[in-house]
Amino acid sequence: MEWTPEETAFLSTFSDPCSIQEFLDTIDYNPNEECRSPRLVIRNRRAHCFEGALFAAAVMEFLGYQPLIVDMMAVNDDDHVIAVFREDGLWGAVAKSNFTTLRYREPVYRSLRELVMSYFDFYFNVKGEKTLRSYSRPFNLKAFGGRDWATTNEDLEYIGDKIESLHHYPVITGEMAAKLKRAGASLLEAGLLGSKPEGLFKPE
Repeated sequence: MEWTPEETAFLSTFSDPCSIQEFLDTIDYNPNEECRSPRLVIRNRRAHCFEGALFAAAVMEFLGYQPLIVDMMAVNDDDHVIAVFREDGLWGAVAKSNFTTLRYREPVYRSLRELVMSYFDFYFNVKGEKTLRSYSRPFNLKAFGGRDWATTNEDLEYIGDKIESLHHYPVITGEMAAKLKRAGASLLEAGLLGSKPEGLFKPE
């Protein structure tokens, strides 16, 4: 994939995964059912969670990290995709989300499961129902390097289809799910702070 000189100059302003998160937090949330490339995220300054994860992975590859994404599946809620990275053998994540609670994670987690579980109590729908149920292994986007996924004008839903097809590891049992309590009112309010209503999943 080929970045333009202007794009390369922009990408050079990032220093680490946290700086990528800071950028994602400043751009609009995209409520549309589409998946645009990192190039178009740069141009349009908006992204939903999947586009944000792809953008983060592209910038991390530019910075020398592997471009890894993980799919987290939910019930009665949107799935969530995060870009993951490792520093000193520990896992962290960068993410775009309409919920404040589902974004950056410091690289302090010893395993991928430990990282994913850091999202569990904060992964809820607008009713406060805790909805995270499983996660995929990391997918390296270099597998699609031949399709120039970072710079194409093509819709990238094929990447979504790929990560959904991966084996997903459950995080709780059905018995545990039946006993879950809802997020408290203050946590729900904090999670929805600044959210874009038209981009929120409407639970049953």
